Parts: sequence; structure tokens; C-alpha cells
Amino acid sequence: MSFSFIRTSCTARKLHMRLGQVQLRRASGHEPQYNEPGGYLFGERPLPPGQKRVKEDWENIWIYGMGGSLLLGTIIAIYKPDTSIQSWATREAKKRLEERGENLTYPTTENNENSK
Repeated sequence: MSFSFIRTSCTARKLHMRLGQVQLRRASGHEPQYNEPGGYLFGERPLPPGQKRVKEDWENIWIYGMGGSLLLGTIIAIYKPDTSIQSWATREAKKRLEERGENLTYPTTENNENSK
């Protein structure tokens, strides 16, 4: 077994640690790492009284697109076919019992006053 691999990996690890201490790189600039809270929702200042907010071009497309896709997804989920293995097995078992002529229902007994 060769120990040169172990010696090489230890040397590489020491070199990496030494370089990491000297040259510490961060993936950011000198800006704050998050947006400072300004107190306004979505950064929009309130309009003066009597003025109406003007929507941007993409807002109606997004609202109707998301609403329509959620509605369509809900309808599809409600009316999707039942493909579970349990429902298939139940239908198959009922069909086989009917073919053999066996009764699937169990007889019930009535509650008598005398049986108490």
C-alpha cells in the first residue's frame, strides 16, 4: 500500500487551510446582505389622497394567469379518475363474487325485546 496518497492529501489540506486563512473570500460586496426595511409594503409609498394606483402591465396577466391555473388545477383534481389499487381490487372482487353467485351482503339481525 502506498502512503504517498495520504502524504499528498495531508499536504493539500494544510495548503488549503493556509490559503484559506490568508485569502478569505466572501461571496458578497460591501452592501448589506438583505434589504433594509423601509416601512412600506413592496417598497411603494402611499399615494396622496384622491389619486388611484396605476397597475403595471404584468399585474393583470399574473393575477388572471395564476387564478385560472389554480381554478383549472382544482377542477382537474376534483374530477380525476380513481386509479388507486384498492378501488380496483374492490371492483374486481365484487365482480368475481357476482360471477360465482355469492352474496356480498351480510344478513342483519333485528333487535328483539326478548334478547335483552
